[in-house]
Amino acid sequence: MHEKSDVGTMIAALTVGVTRSAQDAGLAKLTPLHRETVAGMPTSSEQEIRVLFATLLPGDVTPHHSHRHPVTVYMLEGVFTLKLADREPVHIAAGHVFVEPAGIAMTGANEGEVPARMALFYVCDPDEPFADPA
Repeated sequence: MHEKSDVGTMIAALTVGVTRSAQDAGLAKLTPLHRETVAGMPTSSEQEIRVLFATLLPGDVTPHHSHRHPVTVYMLEGVFTLKLADREPVHIAAGHVFVEPAGIAMTGANEGEVPARMALFYVCDPDEPFADPA
């Protein structure tokens, strides 16, 4: 159990990017993967946080769609090619992050020879669809 001073230290540590372990063995550094200011987040009194896992096999393509709110893509394996309306294609490789903007028509594909595996993170209004046809 943490004493009051330990809790204060942990809270302070979070503001500077470190955490204290439960066994007080030292500090663990947080490593930021991505930071970006976006528009289009939901503004209702409640939001739903969703985390999805997706796999696109070689040759797989998503339908043309848009999202009502930004979607963060974190690539775990392979390369995901994202084609956003009126922009050059974006190739997101394993270990990289990309934020899909809200309200933009897009399609994605695995143009490589290995599966493209990714984690998707987003916030939306409760029970809202993940994507809308574009």
